Amino acid sequence: MMKSPPNILLIITDQQRGDCLGIDGHPVLQTPHLDEVAASGVRFRRGYSACPLCIPARRTLMTGMSAASHGMVGNVSNVPFDLPTLPGELRKAGYQTHLVGKLHFAPHRRRYGFDSMDWSDGPYLSGGGDYTDFLRREVPSIPEPEGAHGATLNSWIGRPWHLEDRLHFTNWATDRAMDFLERRDPTAPFFLKVSYFHPHTPCTPPQYYFDLYKDQDLGEPHIGSFSRISDGPIPGLPVVSKRLALGYNQMKQLRAGYFGCIHHLDDQIGRLLQQVSKDTLVVFVSDHGELLGDQQYFQKGRGFEGSARIPFLTRFPHSMDLPQGQVRDEPVELRDVMPTLLQAAGVPIPDTVEGKSLLPLIRGESKQWREYIHGEAAHRNQGTKLVPDIANHFLTDGRRKYIWASDTGEELFFDLEKDPNELMNLMEDSERAGEIGFWRQRLVKELSSRPEGFSRGGSLVPYGKTPPSLVDHRASSN
Repeated sequence: MMKSPPNILLIITDQQRGDCLGIDGHPVLQTPHLDEVAASGVRFRRGYSACPLCIPARRTLMTGMSAASHGMVGNVSNVPFDLPTLPGELRKAGYQTHLVGKLHFAPHRRRYGFDSMDWSDGPYLSGGGDYTDFLRREVPSIPEPEGAHGATLNSWIGRPWHLEDRLHFTNWATDRAMDFLERRDPTAPFFLKVSYFHPHTPCTPPQYYFDLYKDQDLGEPHIGSFSRISDGPIPGLPVVSKRLALGYNQMKQLRAGYFGCIHHLDDQIGRLLQQVSKDTLVVFVSDHGELLGDQQYFQKGRGFEGSARIPFLTRFPHSMDLPQGQVRDEPVELRDVMPTLLQAAGVPIPDTVEGKSLLPLIRGESKQWREYIHGEAAHRNQGTKLVPDIANHFLTDGRRKYIWASDTGEELFFDLEKDPNELMNLMEDSERAGEIGFWRQRLVKELSSRPEGFSRGGSLVPYGKTPPSLVDHRASSN
């Protein structure tokens, strides 16, 4: 007799670093509920976002495709797509599919395979969706109450949330998810995606969580000599910056807010986990990390560990008879989520999917896993014009890291086993020349069929000041 398909809970945070779990050895951060999931399930220590920006990462999660294949290698908004999606395939197989929180696709409220939505792409965005509508009903006396604390979207300002805890986006999303679980069709399996906005900046946790961290030693950013732009703070930095040289107090407030947001999320996720049965398949990931001052950068998009490495946790129902309590070191990425969940549900995997199911790996049946992950990010949106920004490609197996700046040609190479904080660029180390050449040729081969001309005659070719057209060409064709 065929087993019933499992209920599935996919939880995704926004901008959470891979090292920001208590179970991963963080010196101060508390994440007891996620630690429990990790300890009782399967934790992938080398989980990556192969295009560490919000929109392309979320497309990858929903389609199981690489950024280059689904057509979005940067945060270009208002570009719809028509591809098989994870909720769409599960819905066709009889699942009740529901989204809570951030989707970040165009046009707004297009369902992309979800039966229903409590949708909001964020609390500080124009047309912010159901959360914004909820908050403005609850606090009608304050214009734009979600931003009344004054910490601008994408800013490095850290401070406590200014309203009641129940009005915070994290609480709202958890409440809506629990409401769905109470009202769902009990005769059908469910797929529930809960997509939180935090710890995306600005870092504004409730007062309790900010206070937990503000007086602790929160550490310092990891800055290699190859990247340092200043030995001291630079006054007058824009509050929305991608390079940071903050004073001690400003950096500590940012970190207190960031860690406080994650601790707050963990407590709310704990509420949610109490409402699902042990038969529920749980996956927890983030769309990308946060540089948090590492290499004097802020936000995301670069190949450094703080930006590209993410938490990647799975917990399977006992009925699936999978060996759990595992910690895996194989490199995995967001495009592996869709085939894993479809295989677990007994649903055919579309031919468009490029990721690999993790089930054979977990069972010990996969004799050959991928050797490395290729990541990239190239553009952002500025008005209606695409401009070059964080242009880079990276390769990593979790032990070594090669980064190539596709606009300038700059190269970085790190030994992550000896230097997990990426402080030593080994490009000038003559003893590493052969190893570096090996990784460079891997990237040459990886990019050999790309239309931008990144790879030619066995060499990498930077594009200089004129950005290539992959985003325009592929995105407009979807």
